[in-house]
Amino acid sequence: MSAVKIRQEDIIVCEPVGDNKIYIREETGRYQKIRRYLNVLLVALFIALPFLQYQGQQAILFDVGQQTLTLFKWVLYPQDLMIFALLFILAAFTLFLVTRHYGRVWCGFTCPQTVWTLGFNWIERRIEGTHNHSKALDKQTLSPRKFAVKSAKHTAWLATSLLTALVFMSYFYPATQLYREFLTFSAPALISGWTLFFAVCTYINAGWIREKMCTHMCPYSRFQAAMFDNSTSLVTYDNARGENRGPRKRNSTTHNLGDCVDCTLCVQVCPAGIDIRNGIQYECINCGLCIDACDKVMAKFGYASKLIRFARAGRSTGRRFTNYLYGMAIIAIVLAMAGWAFDRQDFEGAISRDRNTLYRENNAGRIENTYTLTLLNKSRISKQFTVAITAPMDMRITQINDIIVAPGEKRIVPFSVEAMRFPNEEMTHVSFDVIDKHTGSIEQHTVMFYAR
Repeated sequence: MSAVKIRQEDIIVCEPVGDNKIYIREETGRYQKIRRYLNVLLVALFIALPFLQYQGQQAILFDVGQQTLTLFKWVLYPQDLMIFALLFILAAFTLFLVTRHYGRVWCGFTCPQTVWTLGFNWIERRIEGTHNHSKALDKQTLSPRKFAVKSAKHTAWLATSLLTALVFMSYFYPATQLYREFLTFSAPALISGWTLFFAVCTYINAGWIREKMCTHMCPYSRFQAAMFDNSTSLVTYDNARGENRGPRKRNSTTHNLGDCVDCTLCVQVCPAGIDIRNGIQYECINCGLCIDACDKVMAKFGYASKLIRFARAGRSTGRRFTNYLYGMAIIAIVLAMAGWAFDRQDFEGAISRDRNTLYRENNAGRIENTYTLTLLNKSRISKQFTVAITAPMDMRITQINDIIVAPGEKRIVPFSVEAMRFPNEEMTHVSFDVIDKHTGSIEQHTVMFYAR
């Protein structure tokens, strides 16, 4: 079977056929079924995750005010920024690897822009009818029926947008509290304002901008072509088999026509409004809708399927080496994340010396320095801490007992250290252990001790 060779010069821009507005025809088939099942799962998770509870609190919550991200038993602070950087790098390399093998399948099957655009289109088809009905309705002059139909559609779009915004905000504000306060008009003005802002963005993005977001605003649609090579699986049209294209009756014998019956269904179902028969285009999101539409037509005419299909042009000489590089990068990042998780402690301590005085002599005639202990409990339970001196052994801590720190609390505790005998040196190092008495975790700190 022939395929289109993937070259940079082959990637062209194809303007939507007909009007500037794209009327997406609904389609069923293998790839549409995969996408719908996957989208239902993703949307269900998107809605349900904020309602998960852990130890009586929301399991997943990004508290902007406290600058914390709660993930079940973990509470991440700005000091844990490294894990976010590693996570984003891992997602980027994974996306690059998937794109190199399967093109823009992320865009076609799981991107929120595609999910919500096709969801809004589903609502439009339920209210206005087929894509031809929508096109005819738009051409009609304003009438009571047109006003009622359009009002129903936009009301449904706005309701969906508001629900989407509420769900999104529930990741930043306790979910049960958000819904209760918003529905009773008692939510803080800041929360209500952001919710309405995201609702308007969703309405405009999925209802009006649609494919223009992918074509003109999303940077991924621009640089993804640089990741393609002959081994990348892309939606392609079998030009040798399909041409010359032309309409014909079923069961008719045509000697000068290819298998393409020029029904244009592949264009009508495309969310980007392109004609895949014109070659590979950067607007294509590899959604497979044109494959489903074409396979049905081929079955009706008794032709073989896969006139339009996912295909590779050949093998790339550098594919294996590049895959090894991507794989090694992904493994290295995963190991770094595992190392970070293994070494991370759910508390932070810091010991600093009082800068106002160098030293003082106490009532017992011993040299004493004053320090400040700062403790941050990053767990979701109260913790008890103690401080011990590990070196030198002839010093001891005074004026401090076991310290209890509440979940998320930052506690500052002053204490003193005295030398049991007069130091021989003007300055010496004192090593402290900050001990979590619940888990036995230890943080070590070294601070200067002044004797003169």
